[in-house]
Amino acid sequence: MKNYHYLALICLLGLNFSCKEDAEKQEEIPAESFRNEVAATEVRVALAETKSFDYLINATGKLEAAAQVKAVIEQPGYLIELPIREGQAVSKGQVIAKLDPTEAEIRLEKAKISLQNALAAYENDKLGFSRDFASGDEERKAFLEQQLKAKNGVFLAEIELREAQLNLERCEVKAPISGRVADLKFKMGSLIATNSELCEILSTSNLELRVKVLESDISLISINQKAEVYPVSNTQEALEGRVIAINPKVDESGLVEVAIRLSTTQNLLPGMNARAIIRAPQANSLVVPKDAVVYRSGRAVVFTIDNDESQWNYVEVGRDNGQEIEILDGIEAGSTVITTNNLQLAHQAPVQIVTE
Repeated sequence: MKNYHYLALICLLGLNFSCKEDAEKQEEIPAESFRNEVAATEVRVALAETKSFDYLINATGKLEAAAQVKAVIEQPGYLIELPIREGQAVSKGQVIAKLDPTEAEIRLEKAKISLQNALAAYENDKLGFSRDFASGDEERKAFLEQQLKAKNGVFLAEIELREAQLNLERCEVKAPISGRVADLKFKMGSLIATNSELCEILSTSNLELRVKVLESDISLISINQKAEVYPVSNTQEALEGRVIAINPKVDESGLVEVAIRLSTTQNLLPGMNARAIIRAPQANSLVVPKDAVVYRSGRAVVFTIDNDESQWNYVEVGRDNGQEIEILDGIEAGSTVITTNNLQLAHQAPVQIVTE
């Protein structure tokens, strides 16, 4: 029985030594042999280039009419004519409403009579100074004329006549600018109070897009700079625009308002939402395709190729235009960068460049 236990112990010891030898042999296998057995990752590549780089400033806003003026009824009365409707195009000076002129016409007639009476009294008093008016003393004649007209109320009657004429003219409301009618507030027959707003006239022949951009980008924007505008009604086709104004004030959110004038207004209306892209060219920037940049642990990484192996490079990135991205530090110009299959790529992994 004892011989049996000794035999078992010897077998166990022999087995243990055998396993250790196998492990040592496995450790002696070079890691390079495993790397050669891993299939190369197929990748596409591009060159890191130093060139002009179009930085794109994106912003959204609303379209506004270049001119937007309220048409105001300046005196009270009944609205007897209203030959306009919302959306109708009108020309500057066109009559767009008319009030009942009866009362204004009566006041005008009374003003005319008052002026006639004042002039008659002036001429009567003038007869008493016939010798002075017949003399050649022009200064004396002008003085007497002023005094007599003032005494008989000629000046006041003239002002009242002009006022009555103006009130009669105000019975017709005219378009202050050319454009389209918006927000019509009254109907024919309405009783209108003094200084009531009739409607708004929008100059839709010229539209502006007002957007807000980051204060950090405002140094890249200048007057007359080109912009691409994409209205919500047509997000596929870009409309041309140019920067016409930059507000010199930063708001509480760190934004600056920029106005962009559109070159066309076809099928556009004030109040529409739109997106603007303002191009800001940057000279001599080192750029790579945006797909070449991946992020590992919050840091930007670009993989380059060396001897058919991927090389991990931490980089400092700059501006981004949606297709390309600036590289401020980390790789050199002319480097071959990997643009596909790089999300899970490791350092010194075998790669194979594909071109199709």
